[in-house]
Amino acid sequence: MKVWKHFKTITYHKYLVMKGCFKVGLYKQGLLHDLSKYNPSEFGIGVKYYQGTRSPNAAEREAIGYSSAWLHHKGRNRHHYEYWIDYGAKDISGGVAPVPMPVKYIVEMLMDRIAACKVYNGDKYTDSSPLEYYNMGKEKAPMHPQTRALLEKLLYMLADEGEEITFSYIKKELLHSFRQRNPS
Repeated sequence: MKVWKHFKTITYHKYLVMKGCFKVGLYKQGLLHDLSKYNPSEFGIGVKYYQGTRSPNAAEREAIGYSSAWLHHKGRNRHHYEYWIDYGAKDISGGVAPVPMPVKYIVEMLMDRIAACKVYNGDKYTDSSPLEYYNMGKEKAPMHPQTRALLEKLLYMLADEGEEITFSYIKKELLHSFRQRNPS
């Protein structure tokens, strides 16, 4: 039973992210989002710690002190700011430092946060939910200042203006200018 419930949860989450990515023109990212969650090393842990009200990674972390599924996931998915942490160039003592995320991954991270809040909040979801969730943990997040500034701008825009205006801004302004500067 938990297998089916976990499968439905991650698939619905993936669907919501895909829908958001498609609305702003990130088709490839929408299709490929979170495919690693179906990998046995993530899926099995997700089933074992499935609760339906929050990420199984949090439950695994509480049970054993870390999340093996999260370690696998963040290393394979560029829409997580944790993917973008490297050894600092100026700090030869071995310290780590966040590096700027490309805009398209910041946008996918926003879609990921929106989808997660919709999945776990259900009918209680509002356009402020992703910002509220972000604010609960932002002090701990080792995020590059440029990445943080853009993510916060988009989260506040979503909370104040709603999805339609935020997604329109992302598609027409943010990603359009990003593509002009980074053709490929």
